[in-house]
Amino acid sequence: MAQISKRRTLAACAGIAVAAITAAGCSSSGGGGTSSSANNARGPITFVQGKDNVGLLAPMVAAWNAAHPTEKVTAKEQTDKADQQHDDLVQNFQAKSTTYDVVAVDVVWTAEFAAKGWLTPLKDSMALDTTGFLKAPVAAATYNNTLYAAPVSSDGGLLYYRKDLVPTPPKTIAELQADCAIAKKNGMSCYAGQFAKYEGLTCNVTEAMNTFGGKAVDAQGKPTIDSPESVAGLQYLVDGFKNGMIPQQELTFQEEQGRSAFEDGKYLFMRNWPYAYSLGSTDASSKIKGKFAVAPLPGVSGPGASTLGGHSAAISAFSTHKATALDFLKFLTSADQQKNNMEKGSLAPVIESMYTDPSLVSKYAYLPTLLTSIQNAVPRPVTPFYQGVTTAIQDNAYAALSGSKTAAQAVKDMQAAMLAASSGS
Repeated sequence: MAQISKRRTLAACAGIAVAAITAAGCSSSGGGGTSSSANNARGPITFVQGKDNVGLLAPMVAAWNAAHPTEKVTAKEQTDKADQQHDDLVQNFQAKSTTYDVVAVDVVWTAEFAAKGWLTPLKDSMALDTTGFLKAPVAAATYNNTLYAAPVSSDGGLLYYRKDLVPTPPKTIAELQADCAIAKKNGMSCYAGQFAKYEGLTCNVTEAMNTFGGKAVDAQGKPTIDSPESVAGLQYLVDGFKNGMIPQQELTFQEEQGRSAFEDGKYLFMRNWPYAYSLGSTDASSKIKGKFAVAPLPGVSGPGASTLGGHSAAISAFSTHKATALDFLKFLTSADQQKNNMEKGSLAPVIESMYTDPSLVSKYAYLPTLLTSIQNAVPRPVTPFYQGVTTAIQDNAYAALSGSKTAAQAVKDMQAAMLAASSGS
């Protein structure tokens, strides 16, 4: 998500590039603001992001401004609603406004904005060094083999489990299913995920499909979700609802409903994002303090495929001070800033070595596990028509989970709807 928030991943399962779906007739150039003079120009810039709920923005900007008195950054906070953040950016880009210089972008917006020529390609004189970065966030910020955004934070799904009841966490789906007997023995529900009809459903369903070997799109960007592997992934979830592994009430669950139920001791397992770790350990109402741990999401024969979360920052194609904007991206991705964001805002860093940094691991024991999750993560499909693609997945997956379609028919209908969305129809 563009929004920096402890609970940013509620809408940003982050939201996440299998491949770039190139829209017919869409340009992948840098747009009208990419002149060499603008690339070399310095001066004050404006940084736009979603509402800051954890207090990182003001001190970050103050630190930059103290070191760059002639190239100060003015921060603009948008609302905390992702669709409103998106629309605000679109309006400014369509007007070719020079007001916004650096913009925080949800990873699923990168392709849309890049294809329309609204973002500055980070190459040649505007190149950003991503050496040492996690591969998945870099891939999510890349469109048509060109980097268009700076990965600022990452994220991945984790399996939360009751370590007082499950001494060894399940490494495979079969082991997870077998462990549900422990839940039944203790009068608990087994598995909590996010299955309401919203973006979190796309994350959970594509995780299952990717884990079984399915792919939403191929290397050329053509929708390929209609495959036996994708059907198997969705069928696993359908069967989970039928056999009681996943209670029917979870058709209304988003992240917070699952987290609250897990903290209340009602579930043995929970799929959620890292933000839930500290809350489960510190919430006054949590009944599981000291009783839970995290593991990678289970797969068929090893770690499963998490959906990639996180957010990036990009330079507007219409910025008139791009040299300063590029330096600001370098500042956002610097080791000092990344560590600060982790310690003070629980934002997972994009620098891989930080996940084994003893000073961080001693405070955030889940970091090595999160690294495994991110290393096995699959970004959500990068497409200029993402809203249509995610709607196709949500509508048809929900129909299968609620019993009104078979998994095979739901996946077939997803494919048709994704093809229609990708053609702009």
